[in-house]
Amino acid sequence: MNDRPLRIGILGAARIAPMALVRPARSVPEVVITAVAARDPARAQTFARKQAIPRVLADYGTLITDPDIDAIYNPLPNGLHCEWTVRALRAGKHVLCEKPIAANAREAERMAAAAHDAGRVLMEAFHWRYHPLAARLKAIIDGGELGTVQHIEVHFCIPLLRRGDIRYRFDLAGGATMDVGCYAISIMRFLAGAEPDVLHAAALLSSPGVDRAMRATFRFADGRTGAISCSLFSRTLLRASARVRGDRGELRVFNPIVPHLFHRLTVRTPAGVRRERVNGDPTYTHQLRAFVAAVRDGAPIPTGPDDAIANMRVIDAVYERAGLQPRGSVDPEAGLPR
Repeated sequence: MNDRPLRIGILGAARIAPMALVRPARSVPEVVITAVAARDPARAQTFARKQAIPRVLADYGTLITDPDIDAIYNPLPNGLHCEWTVRALRAGKHVLCEKPIAANAREAERMAAAAHDAGRVLMEAFHWRYHPLAARLKAIIDGGELGTVQHIEVHFCIPLLRRGDIRYRFDLAGGATMDVGCYAISIMRFLAGAEPDVLHAAALLSSPGVDRAMRATFRFADGRTGAISCSLFSRTLLRASARVRGDRGELRVFNPIVPHLFHRLTVRTPAGVRRERVNGDPTYTHQLRAFVAAVRDGAPIPTGPDDAIANMRVIDAVYERAGLQPRGSVDPEAGLPR
């Protein structure tokens, strides 16, 4: 397939799809968005017309089995990620799945097994990880100028004021920790280069079982500590930042999530204060290029199935420590709650 573009179909007419895939594809010539399917045919038609997508297919099943599609982008609600990703993988499609990859770690494991069995690429769409800023942050930490790292904290809070939004629905695996906390946990794990244990977690609820805000603290095996805060609605309306404190200095970064819009990196050590900006294309463009390279050339991806499982395990543990049930869904094969 190296002699033609990677043909991608979109599951659903999600609001994120134009920014996360359609527009980036216009600057990645190795990709073409060829089709879309949605539960509402009229919405799919409107979406396709607005985004210049040539085909609208009848339903999700038709899309994932279409022989003229090589890969699937899955931006469905969290609670539907596992079912339709597994079906797409079994149909021979590569999958770029929106974050968080699943409703819980068990689902993520099932998705990873399906990708392995099918010999297809499965990538979790943590787009921030593909911007050069991520590598620069890790280089500063690993370079030793902060000394021995003692504490890592990440915050991601946004205002989501639509009470009926699907991100507030337990049955669709919603909640602040799922929607924005997954970023904070992913960034903390990346900067630490290790997996944490959850010490404490406390949630504010929007409805029974659904968190509108979460704070959690962590400890790593070597004694380092961590913390995250996230919210869809709290007194902290907007915050996106990370801080790494070592025994010889401190790193702070404003907006590690979408750094192509604006970010500020500050390093403070006894030598003084240094500020940096890291240039790069939009995070989604970097991500799409990495997906193509993985499909075509077998290039490694940092947000593959193993990392996705690890991230979901921490999310599940945060919910449990906060006294809440991890998100769940119905196993489409067994028909039983999982």
